[in-house]
Amino acid sequence: MPELPEVETTVRGLTPVLKGHRIGSIELRRGDLRRPFPPDLRQRLTGARVTALGRRAKYGLIETDRGDTLVFHLGMSGHWRVDPEEIGKHDHVVIRTDVGRRLALNDHRRFGSLDLVRTEALGDYAPFAVMGPEPLGEDFDGAYLHRALASRSAPVKALLLDQRIVAGLGNIYVCDALNLAGIAPGRTAGRISRPRLDRLAESVKTVLRAAIAAGGSSLRDYVQPNGELGYFSSDWRVYGREGKACPACGAAIRRRVDSGRSTFHCQACQR
Repeated sequence: MPELPEVETTVRGLTPVLKGHRIGSIELRRGDLRRPFPPDLRQRLTGARVTALGRRAKYGLIETDRGDTLVFHLGMSGHWRVDPEEIGKHDHVVIRTDVGRRLALNDHRRFGSLDLVRTEALGDYAPFAVMGPEPLGEDFDGAYLHRALASRSAPVKALLLDQRIVAGLGNIYVCDALNLAGIAPGRTAGRISRPRLDRLAESVKTVLRAAIAAGGSSLRDYVQPNGELGYFSSDWRVYGREGKACPACGAAIRRRVDSGRSTFHCQACQR
């Protein structure tokens, strides 16, 4: 599944193609993805000028001068294709701009989504209303984690994946951040000291920034809008590296399954 860095990379790739331009046409080549498209999607967006692009957690945001924001989620396998030579079977939405550029939302598993939300009401959009702070924002730091995790008996990894505590973190980057911070994924969250939480918050930011700089991970079907695969997977610290040397101490990286998800960690240096 594309995680926060992949969505951020996608938004940055779409920005020069869309920002400042009008949407000339929208072709919906089916009626839904994970759920039906808004019935008035084409009417409200055709002719609108794109004023800004952004991201909230793992959602991309395309704002227009009509006060509407197109909110997209890439699901398990979705990606935008820029100026494809041909429109394929799994290109379910095609956007053409006023200068002849073409974007195709490709999603062969169809777990993605498109919603149209009034920009002033984005905070009330159901997925966003309950989300915690952005992990790369100023509100996310050790002090925040200390408040949010106080008296919590659940494992720290499980709580970092809880979107109500922090928005947008996924399994890959939580595993890597915990390794960088030297914290065991099964550690009781409420028993982690403030200095260690300070380090954890900085580790989350470090891992995410490195992934964004590298263009996202080439996980499953993820590609950048320009068609290039992300390459951060070559720099994963522990995720997907069972049996290989921990980058911190050299011990073998272990893998276990927690609630159906693989957890990669180092038993020697993560405490």
